[in-house]
Amino acid sequence: MSDLRYSPLDQVHRALGAKMVPFGGWDMPVAYAGGTLEEHLACRSDAVMFDVSHLGTVRVEGPQALASLQEAFTNDLTKVAPGKAQYTHLLDEHDASVLDDIIVWWVADDVFDVMPNASNTDRVVGAIGGVDTTATRAIIAVQGPNARERVATVFPEAAAVGRFRVEQVQWNGVECTVAGTGYTGEAGIEIAVPVHAAVALWNSIADAGVKPAGLGARDTLRLEAGLPLHGHELGAGITTLQAGLGWVVAWNKPTFRGKAALEAERDRGVARVLRGIATEGRRPPRSDCPVLVDGAPVGVVTSGNFSPVLEHGIAMAFLPPDVAEGAAVVIDVRGSALPGTVVPMPFVRR
Repeated sequence: MSDLRYSPLDQVHRALGAKMVPFGGWDMPVAYAGGTLEEHLACRSDAVMFDVSHLGTVRVEGPQALASLQEAFTNDLTKVAPGKAQYTHLLDEHDASVLDDIIVWWVADDVFDVMPNASNTDRVVGAIGGVDTTATRAIIAVQGPNARERVATVFPEAAAVGRFRVEQVQWNGVECTVAGTGYTGEAGIEIAVPVHAAVALWNSIADAGVKPAGLGARDTLRLEAGLPLHGHELGAGITTLQAGLGWVVAWNKPTFRGKAALEAERDRGVARVLRGIATEGRRPPRSDCPVLVDGAPVGVVTSGNFSPVLEHGIAMAFLPPDVAEGAAVVIDVRGSALPGTVVPMPFVRR
């Protein structure tokens, strides 16, 4: 465990009594004293803040930065502009598996902050170059319907950053990069703050009435929102098209990593698609549980849990394309049958 990395906010979490767990090579808070359910519902009804400093930041800059990112990623950055953020994929060149799903913050004309998942930062640097600046900052994600209102009382410039916009603004003389992004299905912002000011900013946001939330709530929130998690709905053997995310592919670009393999899959048709499943009762479905139709296995749950908002189980699973919405399924949870129905996603809409 000695090779774990620690957030600049690590001591804050420990002082708050957070339960800490290894995640993506980092020691991170999974929940605080109130627990995941309370944190989840606070995000849906008010506002919470997450420490997401474990996410990577790769700074790519210079006159060739845009061209190199265009050749690497599936989406088309020219659809946006400086001061905007864009969701995109990095694919395996041979089978079009999603090596990582990424948010690109277009900070200035020739300056980009590429935000990979925690365990994939080195892989992304290897693919696109750039400089890993993860250790220079913390990232605080403030999420929920009242997130901007509460942040506005202590950091109004950050609260004013619009959805999928990116701005460099100052807090108490410290330059921060703020994006109108998040991973909960709620409104909110993510603030990249230099390490030396991270604790002070966290405490100021807490003083504004924003409660801390851990990675447990972040996971149940993203599941309700139908958002994929790398290593579950994206990863080795899983393509953008199978995950139902074809909208992040700019087919008209001359090239991007994995384009030929993805075009081949598009032309022959996908063999499986990601579906949502609503189950009966409060018992949660779990990852890796078989999904059956008429008694025959047709897929495996990739993510599953109890939905605090819907008060029943929900899951995502890759199923054959002919298993359509409305189909009855059974999830085998440790030998016990859990009935469910294929439903559209997201499970919960803001």
